[in-house]
Amino acid sequence: MSSAESANTGHVSTSVEETSFTNRLRELREAVEVRLDQDTQPSAGCPERLNDAIRYSVLAPGKRMRPLLALLACESVGASWQEALPVASAVEFIHVYSLIHDDLPAMDDDKLRRGQATCHRRFDEATAILAGDSLQMLAIEVLCQDLPADRAAACCAILSKAAGRCRLVGGQADDLAAEGRYEGIMTPRTVEFLKDIHRRKTGALIEASLQLGGVVGGADSAQLEVLGGFGRSIGLAFQIIDDCLDVEATPEQMGKNTRKDGDQGKLTYPGLLGLEASHK
Repeated sequence: MSSAESANTGHVSTSVEETSFTNRLRELREAVEVRLDQDTQPSAGCPERLNDAIRYSVLAPGKRMRPLLALLACESVGASWQEALPVASAVEFIHVYSLIHDDLPAMDDDKLRRGQATCHRRFDEATAILAGDSLQMLAIEVLCQDLPADRAAACCAILSKAAGRCRLVGGQADDLAAEGRYEGIMTPRTVEFLKDIHRRKTGALIEASLQLGGVVGGADSAQLEVLGGFGRSIGLAFQIIDDCLDVEATPEQMGKNTRKDGDQGKLTYPGLLGLEASHK
């Protein structure tokens, strides 16, 4: 076979692999959507307006990256991806809660999320806050109901730590402080501080997604550490890309308002280093 033929064959092979993987992700995403729909069905005692707000936010079109990572991590350690559907649902609930609360007027004051009006704009502020509160507890409820006790406990520990005061919430607090929100609190405008915010505010939940899938799949401590390290790396990369897209993309492309970070004085990679260095 000539080098040209070999190169062409390699190109076709890569294209086939990419198509196969894309189809695979579509299959997993469809399973996640079904599970999210099931877990947010009306339940006795939950007011209709509150449940509508929950489903409005959860079932809005999304990439479902965190649930997909959980499913793939479970499969990567030798188990069936279907076993990880409860943790996939739970981690998406925590993610959506964080988006609802981040969008509130007291936080980022956003009007658009996932291509539709934010929860507090579609309903009202109080309902949005309560929807976010509900999703935190629903995540724990799903884990406790649908996993064996030992794995439920391990998953609750991973998820609560990732979403708590030292990681996701703490990262958000430092992000707000970096905007100059709080008189007398000065934050360093350095790459290391920015990286620390990103690793907590965004990366922690991505890292947790992989470890949750690993726990359900029966991963040992060494495998969980590898999954966590992978999550830390792609979590940081994901947020850097998001910072760049806020500058370069349109609201139609992103499904949310763009170019707000600079206006609000947020600490971002493009703002600190410029776009070219951020891409590198």
